[in-house]
Amino acid sequence: MATKAIAAEELIRQGKPAEALDKLKDAIRQDPSDPAKRVFLFQLLCVLGDWDKALTQASVASDLDGLNQMLSTVGRSVIQCEAFRREVFAGNRSPLLLGEPAPWVGMMVQACGMTARGQHRAAGELRAQAFEDAPAVAGRITVHSGDQAETTEFAWAADADERLGPMIELMLEGKYYWVPMSHIASIDVEPPQDLRDAVWTPVSLRWVNGGDAMGLIPTRYPGSEIHDDYAIRMSRRTEFVDLGDEMFVVFGQRMWATDVGEFPIMQTRRIEFDHPQQGEDHGRTDSE
Repeated sequence: MATKAIAAEELIRQGKPAEALDKLKDAIRQDPSDPAKRVFLFQLLCVLGDWDKALTQASVASDLDGLNQMLSTVGRSVIQCEAFRREVFAGNRSPLLLGEPAPWVGMMVQACGMTARGQHRAAGELRAQAFEDAPAVAGRITVHSGDQAETTEFAWAADADERLGPMIELMLEGKYYWVPMSHIASIDVEPPQDLRDAVWTPVSLRWVNGGDAMGLIPTRYPGSEIHDDYAIRMSRRTEFVDLGDEMFVVFGQRMWATDVGEFPIMQTRRIEFDHPQQGEDHGRTDSE
């Protein structure tokens, strides 16, 4: 019984999640009362973007072992965030924002909708203005590679996907936000521990005003969960796709772009920004 689950784990290591899914289902059929296998299945279904079935497995795991109640609760909230996120990048909704957004933030949101409608040239022009208006904040990023941690100074940082640029996607208190990097003093990133981390990365943030928050940054770019390449779905690769009119979107593992290079989120351990402390209410969350 355990052999099939072990085989599924090996297939995951080999980058074959669909084959791993078949093995894991066989293991569960042989031992349906094992909550650990249900948790494994929940994580694997999230990697594959099968959200409804993932929720079912989280609920079953919770029923089998009350210690998994948090998995069910958090799983439901983050999957709801994923649904909201899809609507944002489809141009049907706007992300939630922290505090009173600067005009350039509104430009970024508007440009995202224009990109979704194929208006790439107009979206690019609007983004160019937003990038010019957004504050460039210097700092440093600590990245773990092998047994070594290396800290690199940067003059500016942004998301490698230009739809986001100086914004960070953040799932906070069960809601989906876009947060300007200019609101953030530091981000501490938990190292990957299991398959779930290929989908969501736990982070601790300190706001410019000194407040703290814990949340999740999507490890993958939107649409990665349905990509034909399983390495993209598993956040093992990053792909830049040219949409024309100098517009690129990104799939796979999230990358931080800086003036000194690009850094993958799963190797990132800390980002610090050197902007001065401000009195603005950057840590407040709005419900709308």
